[in-house]
Amino acid sequence: MVLRIYIASDGDTLTNIAKKYDIEMEQLSSLNPHLTDPYPDITGLQIKLPSRAPFSKPSAPLHVCPVEPLPEYLDHWIPLTSLEQMARTHYDVIIVGTGAGGGAVLWRLCEKWGKSGKRIGVIEAGDLLLPTNAQNIATLDAERYVKYWRNPKFWKKIGESQPACPIPEFTDASFPVAFQQFLALGGRTLIWNAVSPRMHPAEIMKWPVSLKEMDYYYRIAEKVMSVTRNYSRGSLLTQTLIERLQAQGFPEADDMPVAVDLEQTKYGELHSNVFFSSMLFLARALNRRSFDLTVRTRAVQVLTEQGRAAGVRVMSPDKKSYDISAETVVLSTSTLETPRILLNSGITGEAVGHYLTNHSRVVGNAIISRLAFPEVLGALSILIPQTEERPYQIQMYGPGQYYWYHYKTKPLQQEWGVDFQASGKVESRYENYVSLDPGKRDEFGMPELKVCFSYSDRDLEIIRQMAEGVKQASHAINASLLSNGGSEVCLRLPGEEIHEMGTCRMGDDSSHAAVNRYGEVFGVSGLFVADNSVIPASGAANPTLTTVALAIRTADYIRQRDR
Repeated sequence: MVLRIYIASDGDTLTNIAKKYDIEMEQLSSLNPHLTDPYPDITGLQIKLPSRAPFSKPSAPLHVCPVEPLPEYLDHWIPLTSLEQMARTHYDVIIVGTGAGGGAVLWRLCEKWGKSGKRIGVIEAGDLLLPTNAQNIATLDAERYVKYWRNPKFWKKIGESQPACPIPEFTDASFPVAFQQFLALGGRTLIWNAVSPRMHPAEIMKWPVSLKEMDYYYRIAEKVMSVTRNYSRGSLLTQTLIERLQAQGFPEADDMPVAVDLEQTKYGELHSNVFFSSMLFLARALNRRSFDLTVRTRAVQVLTEQGRAAGVRVMSPDKKSYDISAETVVLSTSTLETPRILLNSGITGEAVGHYLTNHSRVVGNAIISRLAFPEVLGALSILIPQTEERPYQIQMYGPGQYYWYHYKTKPLQQEWGVDFQASGKVESRYENYVSLDPGKRDEFGMPELKVCFSYSDRDLEIIRQMAEGVKQASHAINASLLSNGGSEVCLRLPGEEIHEMGTCRMGDDSSHAAVNRYGEVFGVSGLFVADNSVIPASGAANPTLTTVALAIRTADYIRQRDR
């Protein structure tokens, strides 16, 4: 115990000292055992006192905090709703699918409807996988990321496919297509590189949406997705190679537009989800208002009554069927799955499932000398965009596997790898389509899909231009292409670039389009599509930003119509 020494004043006794300093007489006597009588005058003597209390004596006794009852808790990192409860609820809107399109519709409706009494339900066929883009996860460096991305548990290959046409410049035999679906909450935005260019204006001018309106919705999408060209800006590697490209026939070469949040954490406000995914749409929506979400639930049929949407029929993992009613249904299940659900529902418009497009993809790997660059390389992130004369784009990544942040140091080496990925425009043709296979059904009883796809003569010409373009770009940056399967560049199988589009293309004429300019299915009021399938022509740009812009536009139309 820490003690104080007090010199007694005139007339002091132990009794009045105890009263003066609010000390129990018994405690004061125990500290001063040589003074046995509390009443005599002790002027001038040294008296031991206990240390001062940090606070005054409480006026009431201190009580123990009450034990609170067990609060409501979450089993997962996002609230889920049972199928049984959703089947008992009538929704204003049901959204099927949680990728870029479905997430964008959900966010926009929650933002605009706020605390209104509107009820929103969300159905996802996949399971909970990642709460963020895989590139934001510290344990997934480039090598482990690729291995995780390729895990067949998350992918579903699409049916029996007719062989694509042979391409003599690359192979002397036909080869199959490689379309597939990724099933998980958040969709393929969990595993994408977040490259987000706008579609070339020449492509949009053919659509039923004006350039002015697309610019408005592109700006909204770019803001909410944090699209920027600053991802590698300042990187001496990127800037030096851009200068070389611009001087050698590629004046449009620039920093790649990437959906990344580059804001620093200030005032304790975190910015930790750098690479964008649809999880950010779900988070923004959840923090504006509540919605019901169920996962591992397969939508098999759209329910209709008298020419308008009435809900969806779904299957649980144990193959039980549930009907979920809604005033409006939004299908955002991918270019492949959305027409499958429509066709299985008896919604067989002339264009449903047809006009399947994707991007042809030519790739090359090159080596560039390290000695031509300063000490700090930085990341390599360059886009050579589509132009009026160039019906393809080229993306460049590097150095080696060090495109995004990581937890290992770049080794010292004299050469680094540069990856070239060229995406080419593919014609939108009725002859390329998906259809139901009456002879094959999945575990939920739905007919499997068949894919019929081939490249046209114009597509083949663009592929030849892409191969030459990659060679020219590698020469411009003084990089040496490596042999890949006997050639410097190679052509990916159709579908491997997972940029498929067009099977529910939008337009003003139901004979050539499945949905109108707002994404509403012709002939079924209240049924909308909001995914890559509505894009009427492929262009060469990565489709996700365009899908998000169109989905936001569809959400605005739904909101205005239902006022």
